[in-house]
Amino acid sequence: MNGVISGRHYRTGLPVEVHVNDGVIEAVHTLAESRHMADWPWLAPGLVDLQVNGGWGLDFNTLPLEPETVARLSRRLLARGVTTYCPTLITNGPDQLTQAASAIAIAVREQPDTAGLVAGIHLEGPFLSPEDGPRGAHPLEHICPPDWEAFCRWQDAADGLIRIITVSPEWPGAAAFISRCTASGVRVSIGHTAAAPEQIREAVAAGAVMSTHLGNGTHLTLPRHPHYLWEQLAADELYGCMIADGCHLPDALLKVMLRVKRSRAILVSDAVSLSGMAPGAYRLHIGGDVVLTQEGWLHLAGHPKLLAGSAMMLPDQVAYLVKAGLAPLEEALDCASVHPARLLGLPQAAGLAAGVPADLIGFRKNGGAMDIQAVWKNGRMRAADKDN
Repeated sequence: MNGVISGRHYRTGLPVEVHVNDGVIEAVHTLAESRHMADWPWLAPGLVDLQVNGGWGLDFNTLPLEPETVARLSRRLLARGVTTYCPTLITNGPDQLTQAASAIAIAVREQPDTAGLVAGIHLEGPFLSPEDGPRGAHPLEHICPPDWEAFCRWQDAADGLIRIITVSPEWPGAAAFISRCTASGVRVSIGHTAAAPEQIREAVAAGAVMSTHLGNGTHLTLPRHPHYLWEQLAADELYGCMIADGCHLPDALLKVMLRVKRSRAILVSDAVSLSGMAPGAYRLHIGGDVVLTQEGWLHLAGHPKLLAGSAMMLPDQVAYLVKAGLAPLEEALDCASVHPARLLGLPQAAGLAAGVPADLIGFRKNGGAMDIQAVWKNGRMRAADKDN
């Protein structure tokens, strides 16, 4: 698609014209301010979400997964400003993971619009800690040690789409597994772990590059020091993913993560199928009975302190950081766009720049919140979703 997109640059506040040619940003021209530009919307890179389990009653982990479910969720996410994302498959049986991975691959193969949105699959499990707390809502019966042959079967079913895998390095042989994944081009993330500090260091040395929802999927209490959270915070090599919904992490910890990780701080929604749904009691295919509170807290029924995923989408988490005074809007947006794109090696990591796919959001500032007006994917505009 060709054309010109006008608005205010999200970082400078200056009026700009983004020239698009064949779906790619050809040039970004800064303009002199004039009166008629006062009401122009703000422009920012499209959001990149590395961890999406579902939303609006649709679920990547309710089986059998249909390719149309992938396509419908992709369209809903795009309408909320998420122009690139990783559908996330969580711990399940081997055959179930094969079926789900295959369904995502079919959706990407057969539907060009979906293919443009899906950056790859995030496989969160089953190579996680079996301990209560670190395991979170992942079913114990399917937790197992890292298994290269099993991973290769899932990767084959996914047509090579698995781009991120979350692993706990506490298992014997985990470092060797991480090294093989890294050599194959898969990003390894540490998460749902009870690993000792030295095991965290071994994982980083083997090629791990990220921490999955850092600060969550942990024991309720930890030794003062040392422990696996300090070790991951201290590892400069690791990108730190955060869920900023006011429920998963206290503001003080979010502030620390933002300061420590800086350009490696990433926002993820970890959105589950109940995102966008009314508060109440629900039963999930994986996780069982859960409760979504009026405040947006999603927890296991009978265990209010054990969270079962997030019910807040990525643009709302950007707004949360701003409203809480934890980051200015431009930095919060980078955590949800430029930083995760850099982790995946996507050209969108350059932000609003020539040569980058024209994936943009246009929004107005509403206090600390973003009122998304329009979304562009490869230069094609669609209206934002006003129902969610």
